[in-house]
Amino acid sequence: MNAQKWHGHVTVISVARAAAAVVGCTALVLAVTGPSAQAQGRDLARQTLPANDGWASYGTGTTGGAKADADHVYTVSTWAEFKAALAAGGDAPKIIKVKGTIDAVSEGCDAFAADGYDFDAYLAKYSPEAWGLDTDLSAEPADSPEGLRAASAANQNKVIKAAVPANTTIVGIGRNAGFKGASLQITGVDNVIVRNLTFESPIDCFPQWDPTDGDKGNWNSEYDTAVVYGSTHVWIDHNTFTDGSHPDSAAPTYFGMLYQQHDGELDIVKGADYVTASWNVFADHDKTILIGNSDNAATTAIDRGHLKVTFHHNLFSNLVERAPRVRFGQVDSYNNHFVANDDYAYSFGIGKESQLVAEHNAFTLPEGISAAKVLKRWNVSPLTAADNTVNGEVTDLIAVHNAEIPAETLESGAGWTPTLRTKVDPVKAVPAIVDHRAGAGNAC
Repeated sequence: MNAQKWHGHVTVISVARAAAAVVGCTALVLAVTGPSAQAQGRDLARQTLPANDGWASYGTGTTGGAKADADHVYTVSTWAEFKAALAAGGDAPKIIKVKGTIDAVSEGCDAFAADGYDFDAYLAKYSPEAWGLDTDLSAEPADSPEGLRAASAANQNKVIKAAVPANTTIVGIGRNAGFKGASLQITGVDNVIVRNLTFESPIDCFPQWDPTDGDKGNWNSEYDTAVVYGSTHVWIDHNTFTDGSHPDSAAPTYFGMLYQQHDGELDIVKGADYVTASWNVFADHDKTILIGNSDNAATTAIDRGHLKVTFHHNLFSNLVERAPRVRFGQVDSYNNHFVANDDYAYSFGIGKESQLVAEHNAFTLPEGISAAKVLKRWNVSPLTAADNTVNGEVTDLIAVHNAEIPAETLESGAGWTPTLRTKVDPVKAVPAIVDHRAGAGNAC
């Protein structure tokens, strides 16, 4: 058997960026708490979301495991320890401190492969020349290459997903804490904090070939880095999400299509509500953030009136699309910095019944990439987009889009005004502020 291999990755933070972050953190703590509270202000594990800091501050606010007693504070450095800590103590407040980089796939993809699975046999049987493009693989028996692939995928699924309980804080200790190959499942719970961690996106060791997906067929993969599924009051702060050592650019092609082993970096779906994502880095990925995962009737009934999410002071760097793509939700995106490369498709996807407010954001686009691409219309849903800059110049994103892409005209006016905001920085200062203070290792 020859399942795809896993490779290691080391994240490097520049000395200049680290120094700037330390100075910024010290100033922020002193400003907010005063000198006598400085030490307490830096205890990341006990910090709670400040008042008015985005949708996660709504109502009861977000405190995570701040009230955990000594018996419910864990320090973990292995995947087994982490999953055991998540399972311990039920929904009692808990703090899980992550030390170092934890690899959920340390034994490699071959460890998940079912007996008899062989990737070369899979390619031989399901090539377009041998199988065609008219029939999917859903009826294949358990002992077929597809059946063995599905069994292998089920093995991986059991191992790399980690269910996060209510009233939990997961926090990285120091500047090199994080996860490789893990998928955090924040499902059906309330009051979760995830901070100061570097996540290297999980790879799907066993993507499925779907001959009927598009005109040429396609490879489909599973495993988002983090999923907020039907949960409420979630604060995701000062993390770094990246494809790391396994970017799509290094992936092979089979049957003329990219062998896609990544899904999203962050998905917020199935009636999730009251989420704040602040000061994160989302980097080097294709389909990055999805808010609301379907237009169908069943999903509409669940999502309508929910999916309230705030994004502020995040760095979106070298992404292709979905930063985020929005359905249904009242999403507030302000003071973020978007840095595109030549593969850029769009940042904000305007989907069914979305109510996006995108203000005071900075976009850095390479030469030849038009500002009209920042917005992508999937459905006719009005949005508010004011005081945004493109390469330092204030730009009306809706007007530019409509002038260059008249077949996908966007309407102005999201129909609501965000009130849950902390300090709004001047848009022209956003790149310098965000680039130096966002991401893992920079939490105060």
